[in-house]
Amino acid sequence: MKRRSGFLAACLVIAFFGIGGCKKESPPPPIAVSEYIQPDAPPTYTAPRGSNEPDVTFTDITASAGIRFTHVNGAFGEKWMLETMGGGGGFFDYDGDGWADILLVNSGYWPGHEQPGQAPTSKLYRNRRNGTFEDVTGASNLSIVSGYAMGFSAADYDGDGDSDVYITAVGKNHLLRNDGGKFVDVTDEAGVGFSACNDSASPWEWSTGATWLDHDRDGDLDLFVCNYVAWTPQTDIWATLDGKTKSYATPQPYDGSTSVLFRNEGDGKFTDATKQAGVFNRDGKSLGVVADDFNNDGWPDLVITNDTQPNFLYINNQDGTFTDRALSAGVAYDENGLARAGMGVSVADLDNRGSKSIAIGNFSGEPVSLYTQMGMETFLDRAGASRLSKPTEAALTFGLLFADINLDGFEDLILANGHIEPEIEHIRKTWEFAQRPQLFLNNRSGQFVEVTDRAGAPFESKIVGRSVATADIDGDGDLDVLLTANGGPPKLLRNERSKDANVVRVRLIGSGKNTNALGAVLRAEIGSVTQTRYVTTGGSYLSQSELTPTFGLGQATSITRLTIRWPDGSQAEFPNLAAGSLYVIQQGKGVIRSDALKPRP
Repeated sequence: MKRRSGFLAACLVIAFFGIGGCKKESPPPPIAVSEYIQPDAPPTYTAPRGSNEPDVTFTDITASAGIRFTHVNGAFGEKWMLETMGGGGGFFDYDGDGWADILLVNSGYWPGHEQPGQAPTSKLYRNRRNGTFEDVTGASNLSIVSGYAMGFSAADYDGDGDSDVYITAVGKNHLLRNDGGKFVDVTDEAGVGFSACNDSASPWEWSTGATWLDHDRDGDLDLFVCNYVAWTPQTDIWATLDGKTKSYATPQPYDGSTSVLFRNEGDGKFTDATKQAGVFNRDGKSLGVVADDFNNDGWPDLVITNDTQPNFLYINNQDGTFTDRALSAGVAYDENGLARAGMGVSVADLDNRGSKSIAIGNFSGEPVSLYTQMGMETFLDRAGASRLSKPTEAALTFGLLFADINLDGFEDLILANGHIEPEIEHIRKTWEFAQRPQLFLNNRSGQFVEVTDRAGAPFESKIVGRSVATADIDGDGDLDVLLTANGGPPKLLRNERSKDANVVRVRLIGSGKNTNALGAVLRAEIGSVTQTRYVTTGGSYLSQSELTPTFGLGQATSITRLTIRWPDGSQAEFPNLAAGSLYVIQQGKGVIRSDALKPRP
């Protein structure tokens, strides 16, 4: 995770071809310095025409919403690196009422170092639809999960209409089947507790990010699980920052552990298809994963972030296998040809022109990466050109997420920051342990404008941030934010965007067993602009956002035409979707319901 530095050399070759070879050409006049060396002025954000509100602000409603949770990392003085990496959290609709509920993933104490009182557990909060949440951890049977958990991914893997939950952990992972609002641990019968392909698998196998996808398009959902490094208490490596005391180690001295693809067999059981699918790779030290369709062929691909190792870009071969194209695509390394410490990941079409950008959070000293699609499978890191490098260099970014926070039709970027070493400020004066989250608005001209200082009180306080997720928790159409912290309480932030911008939200119901329509692509034409959304789980860091796409319309009053490419490749079109509503669209049936969004004050 340490900083690397270096420069790429550039070479410019100029060729002159004369006409009538005897004529001597005059040299071109020198180019004025001011014409090609521009001052590094910060970008600006201009509100869309007709709107006078360039920024958004947030209010911390954690306490008033009834969220009572503290992540426990179990640190007891030995500084085991696992203690620095949790905990995840996010949104999913566990009870099927159409409102986003909250899952907060806890880690715990190490054996022999338990503290008095009730053992820490992950918690589930049901949305009461009035701005508050009810703790239903016991009522939902989520409390059956024990162990040192890291993150989660939720989807309807058995096709019965409700969302099931997969919780990653150090040790055994857990698959919780949702039976009408009650969770049943089906890990063992499903065969997804540990990888079968990893010869070095042990009771300490360390899983991190996860995502559901139909990788072979057979109609049911498969599961991709990131694994990090081969660590055990017996192989813990002593590291130091000051040469005297132990510090938290980086992953560099540890062997990697291959990530895993579990293929859904359609009968409640999964098969470890990692090797057959071509994703077996112990060179990865994987933390984040998200599915998207990078070559627009209708098959889900995967981007995986690796910590101090090259990232992976698995392109789907349409036959149940993948090929890693990260190196040729330009997303494996940074611009200096070095592997960064990749944490969280998010994908979006930032300029509404159909190309994808992959954002990756990195270690302090390594700014956020922004790999932008130049061709079908070619990317260029445009973090510098987008003005993200300088303001993100000192931060240690774990979770990051694209979302249209101000509803102007262009996706913005929010970062969850926090270091791993509590003593870092004594070693590096410009680095901090607890850090402020950051918010960048997309200025619709290829640059991001940091508005952290104007985003409200929650962005003034520092936390040891880990995951970030978004959902419309109060039904007013804009996206609210959940930030989790390592060893501390989360923050639930209500979006106070209150003027002008219009919005359309769409909830899809897929056919067959893929009821969440994972892998669907939505293209919304609003005037001359086309916004694209891909329905996926995973992303960010150890977390999940709601599966309901949100289309900010700015001053437009409707989506002129919405085109949906369903996961099976079929398409449907819907004209004139008026702003101010959430549309529920079922494959084969069309719009089955529209609900008016709550008016903003």
